[in-house]
Amino acid sequence: MSGTLVLDCEGLSLLVRRSADVLEWLVAAEAEDIRIVTSSVTLVEARDARVPQARFDYAVSRVNVIPPSEAVARHACKLLAGAGLHGHEYALDALVAATALSCPAPVTVLTSDPEDLSALCGSGVRVVKV
Repeated sequence: MSGTLVLDCEGLSLLVRRSADVLEWLVAAEAEDIRIVTSSVTLVEARDARVPQARFDYAVSRVNVIPPSEAVARHACKLLAGAGLHGHEYALDALVAATALSCPAPVTVLTSDPEDLSALCGSGVRVVKV
C-alpha cells in the first residue's frame, strides 16, 4: 500500500450518490494501490433515509471501515483541545481527523469542510474539498 484516502461524511455521501469527482478519486486510488477508508462513525453521519439501503451498502463495500478505538478517541480529544474546538460540535470531525492521522502516509482526506479538518489534522494530512 502506498498511502491512504479517507472519506469524511461528504466524501462518503458523494460516493453513495455516485459523484463523478469522488468516483475518479476512488479509481485513481485503487490504481495506485492506495487504501480507501472511512470511520465507522461516518456511516451514521452519512446515512440518508431517502437513499436506498442497497445503494448505501454498495458504496460502503468499496471502502475499508475503521472503528474508532479508545486510542483514536483519546487522540481526537487532544486534537480538539489543540485546535480550541468543542467536542459537542466537532466530535465527528475530530474522530475522522484522528483516524486519518493513524493511517499510513501519505494521507488525503476528501471533505466538504477543509477548514475544520485542516485545523484538526495539521500538516500531517492533505485535505481536499469535494
